[in-house]
Amino acid sequence: MIRVGILTVSDREARGEVEDRTYAVLRETLAFGPYEITNYEIIPDEPAQIKRLLRLWTDRDGLDLILTNGSIRLSPRDHVPEATRDMLEKEAPGIAELIRMEAYKKNPLAALSRGVAGVRGKTLIINLPGGPQGCKDSLEVILPLIPEAVQRITGRPVAHLAQALSFD
Repeated sequence: MIRVGILTVSDREARGEVEDRTYAVLRETLAFGPYEITNYEIIPDEPAQIKRLLRLWTDRDGLDLILTNGSIRLSPRDHVPEATRDMLEKEAPGIAELIRMEAYKKNPLAALSRGVAGVRGKTLIINLPGGPQGCKDSLEVILPLIPEAVQRITGRPVAHLAQALSFD
C-alpha cells in the first residue's frame, strides 16, 4: 500500500466557513488503487503551518505520498508552492508541468497555477489545485505515474496501475 497524506490549504475551510469538497474527490479517485489515506488536515494558508505538517508527515510519519490542494495560484495569500519548495530535497518539475499542460486543455486559467512537485526523504509531495474538478482532473493525469515514482523513491516494489486504471 502507498500511504497518503492529504493536506487541504484554505483559509475559509480552516475557519469552517465552507466544506472541504476536494477531500472526498481525492478519496474516491485514490480508491481505485493501492492507496491508504492515513493523514488528513485542513489548515490556513500560513507558510509555517504548511512546512510543519510537510516535515511531520515526511520525517516522523514516513508517508509515501503527500497531496496538497489549494493555494497555488497568484493571489497574495497563495503560499503553498514556496512552502513546499522549501521542504523539498529534489524537485520533480515534470509532474507539475504535466498537470498544468493537461489542465490547460480544460481550463486556460490552469496556466496561472504555480504548483510544484518533488521529494523529501522518501516522500513524494505534489501540489494540486483547490477546486474539486481541477483536483480530480490533475490527479487522474498523474495517477499512473505515482506507483513508479514511489517505487523509485522508496526502493520497495509497488503495484503498477498504468494498465489497470481507466477513466473513461
